[in-house]
Amino acid sequence: MERLLQWVFLGALALVGVSCWNQDAFPDQLSTLAPLANPPRQTATEEDAFTVSLKGVDYQIEPLYDYELYGVVVSFQHHNGERMLHEDWNDHLNVADLCVVWGANAQALDLNAFEFWNGQFTCFFRTRDQAAWRQFDPTALSNNHLLADDAYLRRRIENVRVGDQIRLRGQLASYSHAGGFQRGTSTTRTDTGNGACETIYVNDFAILSSMDNPWRGALTFGWVTLVLSAGIWLFGIAGGSLRHRAQ
Repeated sequence: MERLLQWVFLGALALVGVSCWNQDAFPDQLSTLAPLANPPRQTATEEDAFTVSLKGVDYQIEPLYDYELYGVVVSFQHHNGERMLHEDWNDHLNVADLCVVWGANAQALDLNAFEFWNGQFTCFFRTRDQAAWRQFDPTALSNNHLLADDAYLRRRIENVRVGDQIRLRGQLASYSHAGGFQRGTSTTRTDTGNGACETIYVNDFAILSSMDNPWRGALTFGWVTLVLSAGIWLFGIAGGSLRHRAQ
């Protein structure tokens, strides 16, 4: 029995490792919601400049446009104002960066042919598949600096995963604080390089659909099996030891 538990434990450990590596793999055909066919909607705003406070810092928000985005999250980076550049900038407002695609990139492209990843304030992508590269529309991808001071919205954003289909609404905005920090925003989807990211003060955020793939189910099964087999194994050894001493 002990040998069987060892093999179950090792098998579960291997399954967890492989599943972790593949948990963000996209299905061959990603089923997308209808609004994802459309580009982000950018319209004139009636919002005046305003101030919000977070973690003892007052941030001046300068709205430029109202903004609505539907898309698929292909990579993300959650931010902590107590670490790295966000600590240096005293920026607690930028809760996360989401790299998002829409249109044909979300509906017809083999996203598994690409590698997407986020830095501290950038989104990168690459592929070795020339056919996929020719099919890719760089104007249907954006990296979004999400600003939120509302605790409920921040928790929603922090729950995002690769493959989630999201809707967000707010204002494209620049923001600053009295310590000398200032960040602007892109107002077009066709720019590239430094300053090409959208900075969005978020009023509404929703995960409309989460990606389902076999690896995520396998990961849950692997963790449960790993914990159970380890528990039975350890308790069995402990119980045997106690019985031996009692004799």
